[in-house]
Amino acid sequence: MKPNILVIAGHDPSGGAGIHADIEAIHSLGGFAATLITGLTVQNSQNVLGFELVSIDLLQRQADALLADMRFDAIKIGMTGSPDVIAFIARLLDRLPGVPVVLDPVLAAEAGGSLSGETVPTAMLRELMPRATLTTPNLPEAQKLAGTDTLDDCGARLLEAGCPAVLITGTHDDTPEVRNHLYTADGVQHWAWPRLPGTYHGSGCTLASACAAHLGAGLPLPTALAQAQDYVHGALRHAWQAGQGQLIPDRRTTRLTTGQPHERR
Repeated sequence: MKPNILVIAGHDPSGGAGIHADIEAIHSLGGFAATLITGLTVQNSQNVLGFELVSIDLLQRQADALLADMRFDAIKIGMTGSPDVIAFIARLLDRLPGVPVVLDPVLAAEAGGSLSGETVPTAMLRELMPRATLTTPNLPEAQKLAGTDTLDDCGARLLEAGCPAVLITGTHDDTPEVRNHLYTADGVQHWAWPRLPGTYHGSGCTLASACAAHLGAGLPLPTALAQAQDYVHGALRHAWQAGQGQLIPDRRTTRLTTGQPHERR
């Protein structure tokens, strides 16, 4: 059986990030993506120019329809946009106990345009971190969420907020390698990948969705993380130019290793 992944994220009309990226990554890894679109953005491969959020009533009706029909093996959360949307997501997660949750705390686009209000980090820290299995912020996102600057302090603060696994990515560093750091109660684990030339649209979405696909297939967290990062590096290595801005990862690689499937709820 394909793992069913519930994706809660925003729509990117350029097709490089958001729901497009999530669906492509999950499907290429052998999963099936059902979606709740939190917001419609005005963006292209160069920047975000604005966004409008979907009403809570419509999100609720869509969620009710999905849960009446389908069971899910994992959940991926991307753009939330407001504390009200975050509160809705928290209530929804409480209806799906035991399902792995991957939180990509989207606060801005890769090119820098805002995708959230000023009160979103506080609400996310309070409502979603304790309900997540894994969070995958880049360092600027982790700093904004944690209210501190150093890498280790960010990891410790997000663990204290209740998320048991915090993967802070090094995509925004100016180093020869991209270094990703996983913080858990057992300590810190590091991965290093050769830094590729160029900048990429939707790399964070791709990573979080790949993690969700692997967790939904029943892989243990360390294996899911290792395989997801390897998949993303391959997608970035074969990225292509769709517009005049950032490169688009090629997410067509097909590989999904299954473990013991979770009981669908």
